This record gives sequence, structure tokens and C-alpha cells, in this order.
Amino acid sequence: MSVRTRFAPSPTGYLHIGGVRTAIFNWLYARRHGGQFILRIDDTDQQRHVDEALAPILHGFRWLGMQWDEGPEVGGPHAPYFQSQRGDKYHAAVARLVESGAAYPCFCTTAELDSEREAAKAAKLPYQYSRKCRSLSDAQRERMRGEGRTSIIRFAVPADRSVAFTDLILGPVGKETRDIGDFVIARADGSPLYNFASVVDDIDMQITHVIRAQEHLTNTYSQWLIFEALGVPMPAFAHVPYVAAPGSKEKISKRKLEPFRALMTPEIKEKFRAMGWRDEDAPNPVMMSYYEELGYLPDAMINGLSRIGWSLDDKQEKISRAELLEHFSLERVNSAPASFDPDKLWWLQGEYMKELPIEQKIDGCIRPLQKAKLLSGTRVEEVDSATRQRLGRIVSALGDRLKVFTDIVSLGGFFLCEKENISADPKAEEKNLTRPPDGPRRLYLGEKAVLAATPFQPAAIEAAFRQIANESGVSVGNLIQATRVAVSGQAVGPPIDDTVAILGRDETLARIKYTREKLKLFYVEPAG
Repeated sequence: MSVRTRFAPSPTGYLHIGGVRTAIFNWLYARRHGGQFILRIDDTDQQRHVDEALAPILHGFRWLGMQWDEGPEVGGPHAPYFQSQRGDKYHAAVARLVESGAAYPCFCTTAELDSEREAAKAAKLPYQYSRKCRSLSDAQRERMRGEGRTSIIRFAVPADRSVAFTDLILGPVGKETRDIGDFVIARADGSPLYNFASVVDDIDMQITHVIRAQEHLTNTYSQWLIFEALGVPMPAFAHVPYVAAPGSKEKISKRKLEPFRALMTPEIKEKFRAMGWRDEDAPNPVMMSYYEELGYLPDAMINGLSRIGWSLDDKQEKISRAELLEHFSLERVNSAPASFDPDKLWWLQGEYMKELPIEQKIDGCIRPLQKAKLLSGTRVEEVDSATRQRLGRIVSALGDRLKVFTDIVSLGGFFLCEKENISADPKAEEKNLTRPPDGPRRLYLGEKAVLAATPFQPAAIEAAFRQIANESGVSVGNLIQATRVAVSGQAVGPPIDDTVAILGRDETLARIKYTREKLKLFYVEPAG
């Protein structure tokens, strides 16, 4: 039988990077062994609006390029793939277990159960259900039903034995059944609990390898007993240790963002604002959408997340998708938690961006520019060829400065807006234009270099700046920075020769004039 793995998220409305790492391991393992990766939705909480909450999850997997073989939108031979639609299967399995004696109805009231818990607490003992309903006769059960009592269904845990198996990541693990207690598998309304529904689904969907977070290990002991009671072959289990927050041993949490402070800088917040996000609604670094919105590449994310707790060897960090698909194994997954390293992910992103063909870079830059209202439209296809050609020049000029696609907004957005709408950096203007005594002269000389360049192309522009700098005694760096700030509003950006060549002579001169008048930087060259 071919390998079949699954990932079963709840429809929360976002993808957690820890969960995505687990999904990647499932996907890689299935692909490595020529098997199937199944996406199953745990939507038993009907308080959620599933369609709206599910859309970001499906989008996230599509963005990462992790296509599922069976599941929502693609169907499959074991549909439906939503737990909320599989009630008949759970009811049938409950009936089988009750009929075989492996499960039984429990008529205890909430008050009775609370009394048991209080007694255990008073005796300073861990609570376990007393199992008093386990020995009820059929006649007693009928009498209780006649009294109007409702019942939940409990699994009859076998006494005096152990559940032991070899986990594919953690190694030998086990638990005594006396420490488990008769657990609930179905509520009074017939709806299943997670532990039970998950087993029924895994059986029905013929899952061969259950690869999931280590926090589910305690569930596995109970589920092992259910598999046995239903008389089916046991899948292999692999429990993945949690992803720790950067520089911490604490599990990543969307509610505890302090370890992610370095990924929530004013500059990043400004990028989100430029694209129309309100601060309170913008994705945070625990969400996969944070990285997509900033303009990370899917291959960098797959590489970076797969390396958390897994290695190909002792030194290789950059591992292509093809290499991952060829070499991924559970044997090399670390049995201890590993930390998410945003610096390493940033480095990987830069490496993948360097290799990206220029046309794909242009495509990637269009979306953030459209969201920032610097380009019209909402789709890549709406951008005409002339605009694409100009974007290509801007992207090439930015070179390796373009680490993520939103850098095009912060570093290259000035090319695409009117001079009056440039968001100038006051500190850059002060440092390069208004504070130096020769600030007005620097700008005058920069204008002179722009006028002198012939033809108006990068090489000639660079030569003109150097010549004017030599003739005037002003350093070429000061002259370039004064011109850069005047035309772009910022101190960092593409080389000045590329910048003014892309803007064109007329637009460059117009921007210098606008900045001079705005900041009152007037200079007249002495006669003679």
C-alpha cells in the first residue's frame, strides 16, 4: 500500500507557521515515497464560519506550492473531507464499539461528575472517572433512558496493560492503561470528540503515517486503543517536537509576540500601512500570511521551515525543493524542539531572490505596488508591457537590495509617484541638504551634473557626477547623496546613475527644483 499522510487543520482563518512546518513534513514524506498527501478539515466547531475561515488556509497551501491529492476543492475517493459532514461514519463506528462492548453509555450527570472530581481533589489524587456506568445491566440502562436521562459514550479502556510503540521520531514510547481512564468518544447529541473522529477518519482515508505535533502524543495512547478495538491495522506514528520562538525554548504562540520584536519594526509596519493594512489587522510573524504579504518566496519558506528540526547533513542550509523531495526522511527529524530563526530565513530569502529570473521578480513586485496604489489594477495581468519594461529597469537597478517584494514599495516606489506625493525622510533631508552649510551648493552641483550628462545614460551620468565633483572640490559621495535625497526623498536606493536615467532628465530636474523650493535651498554660482 502506498504512503498516505494527512494534515487536518481547524478552520481558524490563518496558517500558523508551526502547523505549516508539520504540514510540510507530511507533504515531503508522501511525495518522497510516491504517495498521497490528504488535506482534511477539522471543522467540528460549528461556531466558526467555515468557508471564510478556510479560504486563507487553502490559499496558503496553494501559495507555497503544496498541492494536496485529496481534500477540499479537489475531492477524492474518501470524501467528504470535512469532519462536520462525516457524522454517519462516526455514528456507525460508535455503534460497532458499543455492540462489541468496547464502549458504553454513561448516564452520569454533570453534578455527579463534579462530585467525583471534588473527591479526587480532596484526596490529592489525579481525577479519573469511576467507571460506575461501565457495569450497568441492559435493564438498568433502559430504566435510566425511561427516566429521561441522556448519555454520553465512553470507551472502555482495558485494565492492567500498556500501550507501547516505536515512534518514528521520538523512539520507544508507552503509557499504562491505568493512567488513561475511560474517556468520552461521543457527546450526548451524538457528535464525536476529536480523539475518536480522528481515528475513524484515518481508518476511512487509509492513512498509513500519522505525522503530527508532539502535543498530540497523549491523544495517541487513547487512539491506539480505538484502532485496536475497531480491528484495523495500526498506522505508523511520528510526533514532531514543537517550533520554539526565536531565541527561546517556549512554543511559538500568536498571543506572545515579544520574541518576534525584530520582525515587527517600524519599517515593516510602514510597509503594511503602505499596502492598506491597519496596524491592528496586519498579519503578525506567527502567521504564514505575514511572509507572503512582505514578499517572501515560497521556496525560501519551504526551505526555511523544513530546516527547523530537520537536516540533510551537518552543514547545508540552502536546500532546494527538488533536494527536499528527494532526500527528506523522518529519521533526521530532531526529537527535541528547535527554534525558528528569522535571520536564517532572511538569508535564505536573499539567496533565492538572487536566483529568480527578472520576469518573475517583476511579477512579484506588481502586487505590492498595486496594493500601495502605485500601479493601477489588482492583478498582474493588468499591467501593460511599457510599465513592465520600466519596472524591469527599476528592479535591475535595485539589484540585491531587493530582498523581499515589498522592498519595491519602500526602495523604488518614488519612481512611480508624482514628486508632490513622495514621502520624504526628514532625517535624510536634514543630513544631506539643510544642515550642511554647503547643502544648497551640493544640490546645485548635482543639477549641473544632470544637465551635463550626454547621452543621458548611466555611464555618462556617472562620469558627469565624477567630473563635476572633481572640478568643484565637493566629494562625489556628498554630491550623489544630495541629488538622491532630492529626487527620491530617501538616503538609500539604487545607484544615482540608474536612478536619474530611469526618471529621465526632465523629471529629475523637476524634482530637484521642487525640493529646492520646498526646503529653500537657493544657491548662485559666483561669477568668474
